[in-house]
Amino acid sequence: MTRVLIVDDEPGLRQSLGLLLADAGYEVASESDGAKALKRGLAEPFDLILCDVRMPEMDGLAFLRAYKQGGGGALIVMMSAYGGEEAALAAMKEGAYDYIPKPFRPDEVVLTLRKAEERERLRHTIATLRAQLDTTPAVRALIAESSAMKQALELVARVAGHKSTVLITGERGTGKEVIAQAIHRASPRAAQPFVAVNCAAIPESLLESELFGHVKGAFTGAAADRPGLFEQADGSTLLLDEIGELPLPLQSKLLRVLQEGEIRRVGDQRTRRLDVRLLAATAKDLAAEARAGRFREDLFDRLNVIAIHLPPLAERREDIAPLARHFVAQLAHRFGRPLSLSAEALTWLEQQPWPGNIRQLEHSLERAAVLSDDDVLEAGDLRTTSPGALAPRSDAGAGTLSEAVEAAERAAIGMALEATGGNRRDAAQKLGISLRTLFYKLRQYDLE
Repeated sequence: MTRVLIVDDEPGLRQSLGLLLADAGYEVASESDGAKALKRGLAEPFDLILCDVRMPEMDGLAFLRAYKQGGGGALIVMMSAYGGEEAALAAMKEGAYDYIPKPFRPDEVVLTLRKAEERERLRHTIATLRAQLDTTPAVRALIAESSAMKQALELVARVAGHKSTVLITGERGTGKEVIAQAIHRASPRAAQPFVAVNCAAIPESLLESELFGHVKGAFTGAAADRPGLFEQADGSTLLLDEIGELPLPLQSKLLRVLQEGEIRRVGDQRTRRLDVRLLAATAKDLAAEARAGRFREDLFDRLNVIAIHLPPLAERREDIAPLARHFVAQLAHRFGRPLSLSAEALTWLEQQPWPGNIRQLEHSLERAAVLSDDDVLEAGDLRTTSPGALAPRSDAGAGTLSEAVEAAERAAIGMALEATGGNRRDAAQKLGISLRTLFYKLRQYDLE
């Protein structure tokens, strides 16, 4: 679970922010001044820190400098009341990720943290890609022994040098974003930052501003002009992940961007011409969505210029063993101990259905490595640490009561997510639990 430290001298704000972020699925801690926060932030692992700019004794800028000098690795988001914007901007120049002006809307805080998490996830993905050994620019992004994945990577190599729009499809966990990264890295735009956004992770009310930007005064809380992701990707590549979740009104605006090559910020009267290579990814069948009226057919045609489909891991079993060896080698480097897989463990891995695809395989190996004291992972280590969904259980041998409860919870969560098209808030409501509890269960059972 993502850990957040709130640093603010106002007790009421610490309490309200803590409740908001806890409901959004974060693990929250708070401190009332910069000195205490610095001591705690360097002693405990935090992923994100929300810090006020103006505080007695140690202000936000001093905290930021001391935290960075002390080796702190969390992303820091500054909070500033009216008049504190200059200090917040100064903090960003010294390494803060972003700032939020006070008073702020609850969804604005959550969106900023989600963006920060996405940035870190992309940074780790890029580091993983660079660590792989294959020297072929288009192929080094993925390990592929199966003919299906080799064909997909050959297509990546052919399209990378062009500006054509690419639609990447496949189940969750199959590596759609990694393929998008590979296209970017093998393209003439590789020197520019790769920009990505998950359309399902941003509230509909904020998505237009996030994509196209806004001008000062465009809506309540728009205290300054802010460019959107399209402008940030000017001259580079933009990935719209989970594009099947894009609301219909925004689909029309995206279609216009693709047709005209220009965007208009929210509240602005003028347009801006951009040079953006657009990639889109989805786990949905967009053709079926278009027939059902949930996705514009003309936009689907514009996106589907070149289609790359990634098969589920169960249909590319030749890739399981090399992927597993690769992940175990990474774990050995991370944990500082020799790690390998026995022949029996590899055979067992190749026989599993892997409904969560590559992501589930990676997480299962990490759990086994953490919980096993041996340097050679056996099939038994994987059976006892892998998600219950991997090995089908018969009703006659369901095991302990806790195992039966886990299996029932997995099934219920899976059906709720399927029924709501992957919308976690609606799924939580359908299950009769809080969104925070659902996030906890998703992580507990590795269903993310």
